Amino acid sequence: VGHAVLAINGAEVNGRFTADGKDVLEFLGNPANYPVSIRFGRHRLSSNEKLMLASMFHSLFAIGSQLSPEVGSSGIEMLETDTFKLHCFQTLTGIKFVVLADPRQAGIDALLRKIYEIYSDFALKNPFYSLEMPIRCELFDQNLKLALEVAEKAGPFGPGS
Repeated sequence: VGHAVLAINGAEVNGRFTADGKDVLEFLGNPANYPVSIRFGRHRLSSNEKLMLASMFHSLFAIGSQLSPEVGSSGIEMLETDTFKLHCFQTLTGIKFVVLADPRQAGIDALLRKIYEIYSDFALKNPFYSLEMPIRCELFDQNLKLALEVAEKAGPFGPGS
């Protein structure tokens, strides 16, 4: 963790080859593959790393809300470091939505509200979804991906900063 990742059309690049074994130079040399989406970023967290981060944050959130001098504090809404910001939105029912973002990324509050809306529409209204279980719903996944793409395109210092 901590070094940059290059992805072409969503496939992570390692040296000259993508994660699915395609030669990058051949891929870029074929006009049929255009337009090409090239993205630089950090390695994605593994499932275990996400669970560890969520567990640690939940504890910090609980401690923060109890130690806050503000009566009725809702807990930690944002943790900021020089490499990322962790944003948290807690619903009235106690569900927490957490987003890790670039410290310069704008519009994260609107993204968190949109994620809550997507969760409400595609998980809570789904008769096959059980609370506190992984969400296995294609419409949820599609709408969440779209919301993240919109937020990513807004970029640093975009609307809502």
